[in-house]
Amino acid sequence: MTTDTSPSGRLIAPSLFAFGIFYGGMVCIAGVLGNKQVALGPLAVEAGIFAFLLLVVTSSAVAELHGRAIANKLVLWGFVPLLMSAALTVLVLALPASDKMEPERLSSFETIMGSNLRIWLAGLIAYGTSQALNVTIFSALKGREGSRLLYFRSAVASALSQIVDTMIFITVAFYGIFPIASLLAGQMLSKVVLSIVFVPPLILLFVRMGRRMDGAAT
Repeated sequence: MTTDTSPSGRLIAPSLFAFGIFYGGMVCIAGVLGNKQVALGPLAVEAGIFAFLLLVVTSSAVAELHGRAIANKLVLWGFVPLLMSAALTVLVLALPASDKMEPERLSSFETIMGSNLRIWLAGLIAYGTSQALNVTIFSALKGREGSRLLYFRSAVASALSQIVDTMIFITVAFYGIFPIASLLAGQMLSKVVLSIVFVPPLILLFVRMGRRMDGAAT
């Protein structure tokens, strides 16, 4: 089998193609899922964390398989579906609803999708900063350890990037609206625990999947 090529003739690794599509989907759904708070035992987190942790998993796997530069490009291109989904949301909210739509359903839709500008801005800043930081830390640790200690590198990069993500998002979105100290502490603890427990095994899985996909295409 042969690996697909881009119009410029450059090879496109199957794993990069697949992970790029997956990454774009997680970027778009994260904000929607964040409208629900979920309880994980004693921990309470906004559900968007699951999609954001999968973004961490994907960008880390791409960094491991294809290098830091490609992973940074993946993060940068992630702004495209994020901004497009935001623009389409604004457009759909501005369009008049059909008179055949049930009022309760319309009200629920507008409540979920009608996030204010400050929350959108917080999400954009937190996404770009935390994802770039994750790739940077993960790649820097790889530079020192080589391909060893993947589990350790994954846990450290994910935990630190999620702490920064939480600080930026909650501060930009809610500072001055209500006290944020307890919210910051709770969200940081939850995200660090999830980052250490769930992210490293998933990165290991994604890296193995990527190597299998790329190996089958050669």
